[in-house]
Amino acid sequence: LWGAQKIKQAIIHPDTNETIFMPFRMSGYIPFGTPIVVGLLLPNQTLASTVFWQWLNQSHNACVNYANRNATKPSPTSKFIQGYLGAVISAVSIAVGLNVLVQRANKFTPATRLLIQRFVPFPAVASANICNVVLMRHTELEEGIDVLDNNGNIVGSSRIAAKHALLETALTRVVLPMPILVLPPIIMSILEKTSLLRSRPRMILPVQSLVCLAAFGLALPLAISLFPQMSEVST
Repeated sequence: LWGAQKIKQAIIHPDTNETIFMPFRMSGYIPFGTPIVVGLLLPNQTLASTVFWQWLNQSHNACVNYANRNATKPSPTSKFIQGYLGAVISAVSIAVGLNVLVQRANKFTPATRLLIQRFVPFPAVASANICNVVLMRHTELEEGIDVLDNNGNIVGSSRIAAKHALLETALTRVVLPMPILVLPPIIMSILEKTSLLRSRPRMILPVQSLVCLAAFGLALPLAISLFPQMSEVST
């Protein structure tokens, strides 16, 4: 029974009771998100590759946010599109802007510049994730979300509860990419200096993929466990 309950909670949306499409479930976030993270952290990114990986990441995030949204109140598709475009534009502009600044910084050696460029995806992704959540769900701030009593009965609609929900979701989306986009560049910069990877450069991508997968597996449960699925607010 406990096993069945865990499976149900992992795949069924609590508000709509509909099955969430596998790539957009939280349980599918690691297998479907890891290839994107590996792409984001590839060294020597061109302008085109930076734009592509940031677009792909925010497209996946937008679909995950929409699939796991608070569905107690209907939200028009235009709001989803608005949030998606805002997130993509913010992620791409921040990533490209930071890359250009790093490349123009003459004080840094090529090795230092390469190391700094590896950390560019984190501020771009973190800020875009906040934009993604806020833009896609800001109607909740205006209309409120349903609040329940101890017995699960709807007792009204609350904008204060909506503000709590959005803040907690936004904080989760900042914490989530932190270990994923910060730990692998540090670990890879150390591993790439070892004789094993120096003599076998083809091993760098598989090793980086494993490091990203391990960081993702650590970060996702950590980020989701920050706040409970059902939060309480004072009456």
